[in-house]
Amino acid sequence: MLASGASTASAQNDLVLPLNQSSQLNQLIQSSQPAQAYQPNQTYQLGSGEPLRPARIEPYDGAIAAYRDGRISEAMALTEAALLVDPRNPRLRFLKGVILTDTAQPEAASEVFRGLIRDFPELPEPYNNLAVVQAAAGDYDGARQSLEQSVQALPSYALARENLGDIYLQLAIRAYRDAGRLDAGNLSARRKLAIAREMFAKLPSPSVSTPPRSGAQP
Repeated sequence: MLASGASTASAQNDLVLPLNQSSQLNQLIQSSQPAQAYQPNQTYQLGSGEPLRPARIEPYDGAIAAYRDGRISEAMALTEAALLVDPRNPRLRFLKGVILTDTAQPEAASEVFRGLIRDFPELPEPYNNLAVVQAAAGDYDGARQSLEQSVQALPSYALARENLGDIYLQLAIRAYRDAGRLDAGNLSARRKLAIAREMFAKLPSPSVSTPPRSGAQP
């Protein structure tokens, strides 16, 4: 079951961190970050395991550390401050979108994820998290489109495929319900609707992309 922005804050420990999901973020760092901010050949990825650690501490490190420690207000303040210096940074922007989702600000979160999609269409995670916001608002058609774009960006992105299955199930529920309304005698549609609803009620939640871990030395 896809989670709404309100529920992700209370279920932070249950958020899924997809490991070993390779995105294109490492190819974007040089264009999105000041040259002196990163070590040469350093790899950074959204939704991946912890990258090799550079020798210096970056603004993102303090923000993600605060977020993972549950200090959400501090994390947002640090993120906003870092974005003033480096407004194009995709990791900082993604973290901001996640925080906005966690703090039940879906419209603002959607704007952040849409901006990331516009600037970095090859990254799969913003599509996935936009779909979570869309699904929470009942926009299952929009969520389906976003998740299909996420899978197109990274076919091996299992998290987006899982969410896409949930959305397909919701769309099936809608279709079976409509079929029953149009034909009151359609017992097959009613049986399928009951099965689909029972299945959906048993789905775990949530399944959202979370920010990558800090890349700095502890």
